[in-house]
Amino acid sequence: MNATQDCIVLLGDSLTHLAFEPGGFALRLTEEYARKLHVINLGLSGYNSEWAVPVFEQYLPKKGVQQDVPKMQLLVIWLGANDAIVPQPHYIHSVSLSALASNLRKLISMVKSPDSPYYAPWTRVVLMTPPPVDTYQRAEDARAQGLGLDRDFDKTRRYAEAIKEVGDADGIPVVDLWTRLWQGAGRDEHAMSKFLTDGLHLNADGYFIVYDELMKVIADKYPEILTEKLKTVFPTWDELGTATDPLALLQKRDILAA
Repeated sequence: MNATQDCIVLLGDSLTHLAFEPGGFALRLTEEYARKLHVINLGLSGYNSEWAVPVFEQYLPKKGVQQDVPKMQLLVIWLGANDAIVPQPHYIHSVSLSALASNLRKLISMVKSPDSPYYAPWTRVVLMTPPPVDTYQRAEDARAQGLGLDRDFDKTRRYAEAIKEVGDADGIPVVDLWTRLWQGAGRDEHAMSKFLTDGLHLNADGYFIVYDELMKVIADKYPEILTEKLKTVFPTWDELGTATDPLALLQKRDILAA
């Protein structure tokens, strides 16, 4: 089956995976872009940036090989939360700051480098930082499971800063969720529970901010893919209803065409 609709790809860990549950930002994004862009969930729960690289590579069509595939108009990369994990016997996810930066650049270059076999010059890329953690809430959840504390507040902050540095150096827009949610909690770690379910994962209020901040970055950096600027892939019913030959209009069209 040939693809009829281009897409937005959300590549991340459990924060992305859970974003399609009720209250998640991906559901709102799907509704926003209905009939214009598919929203694809590549949320890999428990994955770090190193593990995400070979997985993402297998999703990408090689240039000049497959033609009837949707174009990835927007790639949102939301990693770092598991890279910043505190190593424990049951947790081997930890990745160094330099490795996180290197892995993010690998993911970006797959679609943005002309030398890449997956080069897709039309793909717009956005990075997102992990949110602050609430180690008090997280410790309570860990004790209930008989586990040790697997997150550190300052370490997560440093990993969020590293992602911002990659964006600044490589000219990639960054959704700074760490700062936005930290400010929303009044810079009080205890108050982060208003946005988190277990000290790490976001609730509906947290995801509301994620959606809002992502749309702000799209409006600022990639305004051409705001929904009001896009056509539907196929005509709306009222266009067909007033056409002399509506069946002649039922062909996929370029949503970005003027």
